[in-house]
Amino acid sequence: MKHILVACGNGIATSTVVATKIKEFALKKGIQVDTTQCKLMEVTGKASNFDLLVTTGQFTGGEVAIPSVGAISLLTGIGEEATLEEIMNYIS
Repeated sequence: MKHILVACGNGIATSTVVATKIKEFALKKGIQVDTTQCKLMEVTGKASNFDLLVTTGQFTGGEVAIPSVGAISLLTGIGEEATLEEIMNYIS
């Protein structure tokens, strides 16, 4: 199982939408994922426990040793499929 950290400004609303879309898409692809949501400012302290970081905002809190994907498209719908495929490429 892959572990994905989903970060947004407050760690609640938009990260919930993004985490749900990731889980549903992964399920269709037959990939098991676990998502955890957090605030963007919490990322550097939590990232080392995850396989991938997905953000809905600009992450400027430092460097992390895991791949990162910007996922604003999962909120706007523009380019959503490409972003989901990019996420799957990192975790498959």
